Amino acid sequence: MEEKKKAKVRLKGQLRLYMQWPGIMAVLLVAINIWIYYTNKRAGRFLFVFVLVYVIMVIILYLSSKAMIMRDFIEFAAQYGIVQNTLLKELGVPYGIFLADGKPVWMNDQFKEVIGGKFKASSPISKFMPEINVHVFPEDSNDFVEIDVPYMDRLFHAEIRKVSVEGFSETEQLMELPKASEYFIAIHLHDITQQEKYARENDELRLVSGLIYIDNYDELLTSVEEVRQSLLIALVDRKISQYISKVDGIVKKIEVDKYFIVLKKGRFKELEEDEFSLLEEVKAINVGNQIPATLSIGLGVSVDTYTQSYDYSRVAIDLALARGGDQAIIKSSKEITYFGGKREQTAKNTRVKARVKAEALREFITVKDSIFIMGHKMGDVDSFGAAIGLYRAVAESQKHSHIVIDEISASLRPMYEAFANDYDYPEDMFLTPQEAIDMANSDSMVIVVDTNRPQMTECPELLKKTKTIVVLDHHRQSTDNIDNALLSYIESYASSTCEMVSEVLQYIVDDIKLPNKEASALYAGIMIDTNNFTNKTGVRTFEAAAFLRRNGADITFVRKMFRDDIESFRAKAEIISSAEVYKGMYAIASGKALEIESPTIIGAQAANELLDINQIKASFVLTEYNDMIYISARSIDEVNVQVIMEHLNGGGHMNVAGAQLENTSVENAIFLLKQEIDKVI
Repeated sequence: MEEKKKAKVRLKGQLRLYMQWPGIMAVLLVAINIWIYYTNKRAGRFLFVFVLVYVIMVIILYLSSKAMIMRDFIEFAAQYGIVQNTLLKELGVPYGIFLADGKPVWMNDQFKEVIGGKFKASSPISKFMPEINVHVFPEDSNDFVEIDVPYMDRLFHAEIRKVSVEGFSETEQLMELPKASEYFIAIHLHDITQQEKYARENDELRLVSGLIYIDNYDELLTSVEEVRQSLLIALVDRKISQYISKVDGIVKKIEVDKYFIVLKKGRFKELEEDEFSLLEEVKAINVGNQIPATLSIGLGVSVDTYTQSYDYSRVAIDLALARGGDQAIIKSSKEITYFGGKREQTAKNTRVKARVKAEALREFITVKDSIFIMGHKMGDVDSFGAAIGLYRAVAESQKHSHIVIDEISASLRPMYEAFANDYDYPEDMFLTPQEAIDMANSDSMVIVVDTNRPQMTECPELLKKTKTIVVLDHHRQSTDNIDNALLSYIESYASSTCEMVSEVLQYIVDDIKLPNKEASALYAGIMIDTNNFTNKTGVRTFEAAAFLRRNGADITFVRKMFRDDIESFRAKAEIISSAEVYKGMYAIASGKALEIESPTIIGAQAANELLDINQIKASFVLTEYNDMIYISARSIDEVNVQVIMEHLNGGGHMNVAGAQLENTSVENAIFLLKQEIDKVI
């Protein structure tokens, strides 16, 4: 009996309810028949006959048709499964089911067609499509992964899902899955080759706007005879027009030395591949001009709006000018790319900019009561001297300021102690970074000297505590510069920040008189950064030095203060003796475990001296200090060491630059340096 009971097939769900409705109606008719019988016996007996006939018919039909209905349903289910499998197999979308290791369980005809009939059951999908592998499979059944997969000459968008089949091994007789992997990976592909083609074509038709400036327009005209000035500018115009016309672009001259350009993004790539040869073509123009013409190019690439593209080009051209000109810069929402920059910018003899910046700085100083001045980490004589000069500017404006300084190098200590031990200066003249943070507030003012990168300052946290930031620097701007400065005075052609501060002092306070010690500190900064007035000196450099000498700068005092001790002298000789000449023109030296207080300063001095060797175009000195590798790079005129150092996350000038490398050895740092030199070559 139990076996018969188990073998009995029963309907359930909505179908069972549907089959029970005639019986339910029979019960209702019987109830109505009883009620009518008590109301009217004759009518009740008459209705009873019809109810009885109805009940008998329902029972007969139910018993006779149940088996037939079940048979029809079974046939329908079988046919439905066949249709479903056929539809899935012949579905126009490639679809497949795979095991946890990527091996196939089943795939439809379209998937096989995509693979090309070369797929084997023992081969994982990653063998044909490396992008689809176990590392990208979703970990949760509720998740799915979408990736673009190139295969042959097509591009597919793959959607990968994890399908849980818990208990599969217990019910399935032909296949058993490990308990921990009772799931399948379902993958379907969507061919987006044509879609991507249209998207790419549409993107290439977008417009890229740009600006081109002649860097040295005024100096260029004064260097040529008046009758040839028009010819010179006409040749520059022609070179620019021809170059942009080659890529189907449009040039519009908006000022005598400024041009606005528009071109398609698809053709813009040609300029990148060409590395903006226009920069060199314009420099080759010679109609008797004593100095070559140089250009700055700024291009903005935006996928959103044309207005944003133009804004990006404005940012790019400003950055190109701030970095010294003679270069092209491309700015997009993701990155900034540099080209050129191989020529040092010509120093401008006019001091109009210095006067304008000095007046603006004076306005800021007069409205602030809490002023902090800081340079870069491992401060040198230039940053210290510039800080001293600005300290005097604030004092002459009847305000009080503090110089933020942390670690004091051996070379800087004599100068620092000359001020720290002088009772004419207040005790809080120098503050540590923590003391400055405790004193600062949102209404404070911070003046940054000799650097424009926030992470290189003595106290980066101090920049976050105030809204009023002023930057004075002579290094080229990089991508990660201090971008929220209210006043930024960056002149990459200046020899030193002390030179810039010396000029600003003459305009910020009328007839200013510097104490001898402060004038000496500024003079020392210029002298050290120019390597005793032999590197990067211009007319304004000597004018600044003359101003400081008139204010009592003591050359003998400066020379005595920066003499090396015997150990430092020996360390420098050791570094120079270790030098190797790479590619016949690059001197590379290193100093390991130097038993001196400031190996980085000695490294910089050694780099300067290596340039005195004949045939050496650039020198690089690597020194170990505080678990870091410091690189000092120097050149005379033919090599742009700033570009090389920027590739190592450093920066500086064309002739003076540096970088810091963490978590590496001197040997590995030399290997990386040689790689970058090879790229530049």
